[in-house]
Amino acid sequence: MATVRRNNRYEEEHTHKHTSATAMITLPGLNKTNQAQAMTKIHNDLPPGTKIDRYIIERTLGGGGFSIVYLAKSLDETRPVVIKEYMPMTLADRGPDMSVVASNDKHIERFAHGRRLFFQEASTLTTLKHPNIVNVINFFRDNGTVYMVMDYEEGQNLQSYIKKHKGNLSETFLLTVFTPLLEGLHVIHAQGLLHLDIKPGNIHLRDGGRPLLLDFGAVHEMMHTRQFQPNQVITPGFSPIEQLDPGGYVGPWTDIYAIGATMRACIDGVSPPPSTKRREKDTMRPAVNAYKKKYSQALLEAVDWAMEVDPMLRPQTVDQLLEKLAMIASSAD
Repeated sequence: MATVRRNNRYEEEHTHKHTSATAMITLPGLNKTNQAQAMTKIHNDLPPGTKIDRYIIERTLGGGGFSIVYLAKSLDETRPVVIKEYMPMTLADRGPDMSVVASNDKHIERFAHGRRLFFQEASTLTTLKHPNIVNVINFFRDNGTVYMVMDYEEGQNLQSYIKKHKGNLSETFLLTVFTPLLEGLHVIHAQGLLHLDIKPGNIHLRDGGRPLLLDFGAVHEMMHTRQFQPNQVITPGFSPIEQLDPGGYVGPWTDIYAIGATMRACIDGVSPPPSTKRREKDTMRPAVNAYKKKYSQALLEAVDWAMEVDPMLRPQTVDQLLEKLAMIASSAD
C-alpha cells in the first residue's frame, strides 16, 4: 500500500487553533472554546452526575436527530471519554427512570430498528483499529437504549474549518489530511466494509491536521451493498450516483467519490453539486481548469478522477488514489 511522507509545512501554516460556532455532535473531542459553545440545551439529555454502566456523565456536548453526545469519565480511570447515546428525537422520549422508550406505538418498530443499527455500528467500530478511525473502546445496553464509548480527543470539525476559511485550503493541508484518511479507509475496505457517509462533517481534525474519520452509522458489508439499499444514508454533494440509483453498484469507488468531493469542498468552500444534477448536466468545472493557478495539476487531476460521475472511471481501490497522492508528495519535496 502506498504511503506518503507527512509534510511539516502544514504545522507552519496551521499551528494556530480555530474555533467553531457549531456544537460538534459527533466528535470524540472539542477544543476548549468549543466546549463552552456546545452547552446549548439538548432536550431529553441525561443530567450531569448520572451513572451509566461504569461511567459518570459530566456534561452534554451536543445532540443530533438520532443521538446525544456526552463528556464523561470512567469510574476506574481518570481520562475523559465521549459517550454517544442512541436517542432519536422524533421517535423516543426519556422516562422518569432515565429509560429511553418509543414515544408512541407507531414508533416502536422504527425505534427498535434504529437501536439495532446503532448497536451494529458500535460493534463494527470496536473491530476497526487505526490511528485515523475513531476509537470505540466500549459499547453497552442500558436504559432501554445503546451507548458507544469513544476516546476523547481535542480538535475541530473539518466542515467548520472549511466554513471558517471559506475553502482555499492549501495543497499541503490536503495532502496532510487526506493521505492518512485514505490509509484508514483502506483498513475499512480490507475488512469488507464500506463507510458510505464520508463528508466534511464526519471528519475530525486534531492538532497538526491529524484526521479522524467519524460516524459509521451507514457502514455496510460490501457483499450486502453491491446493490441499492433503500435505507442508505444520502448526503447531497457527497453521495455518488450509484448510492441513489435503484440497482446501483456500490463499492470502494463509492467512498472514493465522497473523498474526492470532500477534497473539492476544501478547495471550493461549498459542497459540490448533487451527483444527480451532475449526471443530467454537469456544470461543475473540472478542478484542473478552475484552480490551475492555485494547485498542482497532479492534485487537481486526483480530485477530478475521484469525482468522476461514472463509477467505472474512478479509482477502483483506495490504493490507486494513495499512489497518486504519493507521487504528488514526492514531487513536492
